[in-house]
Amino acid sequence: MLKISRQADGTPEIFYSVQGEGISSGKPAVFLRLSLCNLACSWCDTKYTWLFPSEDASRYIIKMSADEIAQIIMSYGCHLLVVTGGEPMLQQKELLSLLKNLKQKGFNFEIETNGTILPESEIVKLIDHWNISPKLNNSGNQSSLREKPECYRFFNDLASSHFKFVIDNESDFQEVKTMAHKYGIRAEKIILMPQAIDRQILLQKSRWLVELCKSEGYLFSVRLQILLWGNKRGI
Repeated sequence: MLKISRQADGTPEIFYSVQGEGISSGKPAVFLRLSLCNLACSWCDTKYTWLFPSEDASRYIIKMSADEIAQIIMSYGCHLLVVTGGEPMLQQKELLSLLKNLKQKGFNFEIETNGTILPESEIVKLIDHWNISPKLNNSGNQSSLREKPECYRFFNDLASSHFKFVIDNESDFQEVKTMAHKYGIRAEKIILMPQAIDRQILLQKSRWLVELCKSEGYLFSVRLQILLWGNKRGI
């Protein structure tokens, strides 16, 4: 059974939208939002997937079988699935049967992960693209929790990966440059995205962040979902 984020109306957070971030921005996709995370980012916009009273977890989590989830996903008629969270790699064993089933039906997969947990080989074979979102000092997580050298190196070696860093201020940009040099991450694999859940702040930060991306040859990503709908769930 997979632990899925439960929406306010009690339904699982499985929805059809467009990818709002990263290399596939703008592509129609079905999203599957899993619960639980091994980090606790101060600016996280999905805290409801991991920050809740343990004795009342059923209000925030819905447990579903792979078959039940597959039926909902297939009902949208879109063959790109984005698995997000929370941190999906915490449930990679449970996720495997769902992905195998959908792959046989012609699905492509993207995984959104914080890059602190190594994926097993069976998962790696199934995933078409890895959206690695390593956390910087601005996240409030201890460096020993958010920076796993073996994970940086593993994901950097995958051709199907990009590193998406959330940037709050210009000092974060220097931290990204340090990490890129430390792990030999090429500029074309690095995506910078402004930290914002408000349209106006998003646009303000985007203007100076674009210039920093240009200076190093990094990719830039806005957050389409914030621009289009604001800070809302299930869209």
